[in-house]
Amino acid sequence: MAKSETVKLGIIGCGGIASYHLSHLMWIPEARVTALTDPDKANIEKLQGRFSQLSDCQVFSDYRDMLASVELDAVEILTPHTFHFQQAMDALDRGLHALIEKPMVCVTNHAKRLIAKAEEKKRVVLVSYQRHYQPQFRYIKKMIESGELGDVQFISAMQCQDWMEPTRGSWRQDPALSGGGQLNDSASHLLDIILWTTGLTPMEALASSDNLGTPVDINSSLSIRFSNGAQASIAVVGNSPCWWEDIYIWGSKAVIFYRNGKLEYLPRGGEAILEPVKLPPSSDPDRNFINTILGRETNESPATCGLQVIKLTEAVWKSTKTGKMAKIPP
Repeated sequence: MAKSETVKLGIIGCGGIASYHLSHLMWIPEARVTALTDPDKANIEKLQGRFSQLSDCQVFSDYRDMLASVELDAVEILTPHTFHFQQAMDALDRGLHALIEKPMVCVTNHAKRLIAKAEEKKRVVLVSYQRHYQPQFRYIKKMIESGELGDVQFISAMQCQDWMEPTRGSWRQDPALSGGGQLNDSASHLLDIILWTTGLTPMEALASSDNLGTPVDINSSLSIRFSNGAQASIAVVGNSPCWWEDIYIWGSKAVIFYRNGKLEYLPRGGEAILEPVKLPPSSDPDRNFINTILGRETNESPATCGLQVIKLTEAVWKSTKTGKMAKIPP
């Protein structure tokens, strides 16, 4: 595809998260959304009402009809989690690039098959992990890659969210659609950003969870050991009166404190906690998706990130069922 060409997009899934992606796509000159798919016509109408640029889009209730009848370059898959794999495979079979909302898939084997298909078709698969594009996390990754933190030795992380009650009765608490609970939903971002920023490879996990009377996990406690000997202690709380997130990373030379959006660090031997003066620029998954298709950027949240997250997640699920340490396959 020539760098000057427009990328024609089809949207699969027009629920709430679609507005987030369209708010980015509408500002990207090379992106042109030409088709919308959702089994609920009201979702499509609501999206078109918010974005007047979508008024001329072709609309479908079945994504397969869209793939068969509309000339597209790419799709964005914004549907319930367990639908992602088949929808992405069908799009790739049509020669289309795919942006997939998190989690990429809900089964490790699906992640491997999806990556193999993307390589076979030579198409971009990008997972919508927006933290990869946020300045604070880009700074953390750069600090670790540069050696300024030293060897990562221990990670402590906590994510709490008022998740249980707002999602009660929705697809997010239906395992057939969500694939899991809070761990597979919002906490997917937390697991991903720990793996992405540190570059560590998890080897085993010991975990427990509490469904609090729902069909899916709500609260989870994770203990992880990595291939370099580092450890992580992670708490996921899905029944909290507020949103809060802390990520602390201890290295041999310094410690990083990410406290609910505020980033600080303390070098070993330092006298005061420091706040970074200049952070990297920000971007977003949709812009990176379009620019990667056009050959202008590299994929900053590739399918391999989705694979690493589901491998860890499945090990955690196994441990919660058996009460034993679960090995994470290479």
